[in-house]
Order: sequence, then structure tokens, then C-alpha cells
Amino acid sequence: MTRPPAPTLPPLRETVRVHGLSASKALGQNFLFDEQLLDRIAALPGELDGETVFEVGPGPGGLTRALLRAGARVIAVERDDRCLPLLGELSAAFDGRLAVLAEDAMAIDADVEAGGPYHIVANLPYNVGTALFTRWLEPASWPPLWKSLTLMFQLEVAERIVAQPNTSAYGRLSVLAQWRSTAKIAMKVHRSAFTPPPKVMSAIVHVVPAGQPADVDPKILSKLTERGFGQRRKMLRQSLKGVAGAIEALEACGIDATRRAETVTVAEWVELARALGRRGG
Repeated sequence: MTRPPAPTLPPLRETVRVHGLSASKALGQNFLFDEQLLDRIAALPGELDGETVFEVGPGPGGLTRALLRAGARVIAVERDDRCLPLLGELSAAFDGRLAVLAEDAMAIDADVEAGGPYHIVANLPYNVGTALFTRWLEPASWPPLWKSLTLMFQLEVAERIVAQPNTSAYGRLSVLAQWRSTAKIAMKVHRSAFTPPPKVMSAIVHVVPAGQPADVDPKILSKLTERGFGQRRKMLRQSLKGVAGAIEALEACGIDATRRAETVTVAEWVELARALGRRGG
């Protein structure tokens, strides 16, 4: 069945002006108005016609428009009440394919709201982006209900997500993103693309689930990496000493306890978590 043409809408910048909106620094907002750029971002997950997309912090709805144009059903979580009338107009224009939740995204269970397989696509507010990302990476059940993550971050954070061992960027986010997923930087976005321009460059990270190594508890891996990288300048025997059984697990895995966290590969962190799990860690 051919998708009906998208409705003709006034330019986003004009709509924002009419509604008297401006980006809120307190909410970490920076608006994107370039429709071509937004369409490119919406294309990163692949074909979205008939798919469900969960979006956090749509603001005035620039990326939301692009997702709807691509044929998606969008569930958008927006805590800024000023944006709700504009988003309501957008929902009406696209025959109700946009559902808006006036909530804090940290209090929302995206799986429950989506009710089935879905994609997460968001220009995440800088002040909650990392917290949401780690939550989506840590479900006990794998593969997750989400089919892909397409997320805008500060470039520095994006580089940490895809970093390799023995680099300054490599850390807990790298391990959590890579141990059972494939992560890549799909696009860099110059600060001048935003209104107002942020002080830093941005990048879009695309993540898809991969197979989960057997016999590994994600909670144990999360705890190990939190401790290990929380004191990354210290040797593992110091940074992990507060984790019961960790030193014995290091020995069982043949990992030198005098190494530092940034030298431990993703595979070694996984093996360490597996060994600790067998010891009841």
C-alpha cells in the first residue's frame, strides 16, 4: 500500500517563532531547523514506514517531522510544556501517528509504551543523554525490544562509546556499548547547525544489538566497569578491591592485577564478569 504524501507544513523556524519558543538552557535544548539534515538523521535506522519510534525530547518537533515523513509511528516524550501545543498540531497534521507523553523520560519505560519492537531515535538533551543511553544498554533480557538506537551526543561522548582499549576515550561506555552491540559514529554535526549553537561539536551514534556472550550477567559487568573505570588511574587490584571475588576472578582469567582498566579489552571484561558470576559475585 502506497503511503499518502506528507502534509505540507510551514517551515519549522517559522512555526517556532509563531509559538514564541526558544531553547531552554535548563533543559539542555538546542534546536535543529535544517530539514534536509533532519531527514538524513531519520534515514539512519533504515526503512521506518510502519515502524514504531520512541523519541526523547522532541522540543519543537524538527526530528519528529522527519520521522513522521518517513512513515513512522512516533511516541515522543517531552517534559517542556511550552512545546506541547506545537506537537499537538503536528500529531493532527499526521493523522495521529504522533503520541506525545508529557513526562520525564527517566520515569518512562519505553518497552511498555512501544508495546512491541521499536527504534529509538533522539537528539538527546545533553543533561540526561548518558543516563538514558546506559539504561537502554543494560536490560537483563537480550536481544532488547528496541531494534536500533540512533542518538545525538556531544562528539566527546560519541567517541567514548566507540573507543578502543589503550586510548584515553575508552571507558565504561565503550564496554557497555560494545559487549553485545555494534556501535558506530554515523554522522558528525557541526555546532553551527543548532540554534543556539552549543559550545561543542555533536555526533550521531548508531547502535544495533548483537549476540550476547553466554553466562554473563549484565549487572555484574556494569558493576565491574563502574568500579574499574571510576578509578581508571589505579591498578585493577586497587580499583576492584571493593568487589567481592574480583581479585580471584582476575587470577582465574589470567588478567594481571597490576593493569589499569583502560588496557582491559571488551572481551576480557566479559570474561571477568563471567568468572565473577560463577563465583557468586
